[in-house]
Amino acid sequence: MTRISRLAPIAFSFALAAPAAAISGPVDDIVRLDMLPGWRAEDGTQMAGFRISLAPGWKTYWRAPGEAGIPPAVNWSGSTNVAGARLHWPVPEIFELGGFETYGYSEQVVLPVEIAPRRAGEAVRISGQLEIGVCDDVCVPVMLDFDADLPQGPRRDPSLALALADRAKSPDEAGLGPARCAVRPEAEGLTLTATLPAMAGARAVVVETGDPSLWTSPVETRREGGALVASTRISHVSGGPVALDRSGLVLTMIGGGEAVEFAGCAPA
Repeated sequence: MTRISRLAPIAFSFALAAPAAAISGPVDDIVRLDMLPGWRAEDGTQMAGFRISLAPGWKTYWRAPGEAGIPPAVNWSGSTNVAGARLHWPVPEIFELGGFETYGYSEQVVLPVEIAPRRAGEAVRISGQLEIGVCDDVCVPVMLDFDADLPQGPRRDPSLALALADRAKSPDEAGLGPARCAVRPEAEGLTLTATLPAMAGARAVVVETGDPSLWTSPVETRREGGALVASTRISHVSGGPVALDRSGLVLTMIGGGEAVEFAGCAPA
């Protein structure tokens, strides 16, 4: 099924399972979105994907955008037979925008989404809105409308399969040891210092706490022998005390077109 529709003046809509058909609007020359309908896996889950194409110089953001930016968000409210959905993230690029370090994608990116049906074996329909931020000299929030019946066959889309493969490795896959963290209480929160076995080309470390009530300052990194040491200050958005769950930390080391994701952080 293909549906093209217009949202608010800032919105841009897309064609499903066909070459994207641009419609006139204020962001037509900035961003273009196609849906990759994907396939149904043997376990019953459905793979699909959002393909975002950007004009030269424009960028959009990874799940953790860095010091500035808007991470993608999806509203699935119009979907049927969907119990849950999870985005998979290709390795991001590192950008310097207006003096800030940010993480995201240029030119084109496919964001795979893994959908769990509420009722196994039945048809899945996804409908809702994808919100992204796109930036060049200015930043523009964009709402994208989607509405699609997904195929039930097992035939894989090569573009979507490639995006799934372009992910952060685990430490075991990268041949690296675990991350270790030291925590020091401060007057307003705490300081986290993580020591990661460095991969070649590593340039940045992103720290995600898994707790939306915690704020993380820009991460400072330095090399110490074969390790990359990352330090950040963590505080509560309300100014209250900070309770940090080390097992819920996600530390992602990025650089050279590769990334390694450390889930949890052992005591230093």
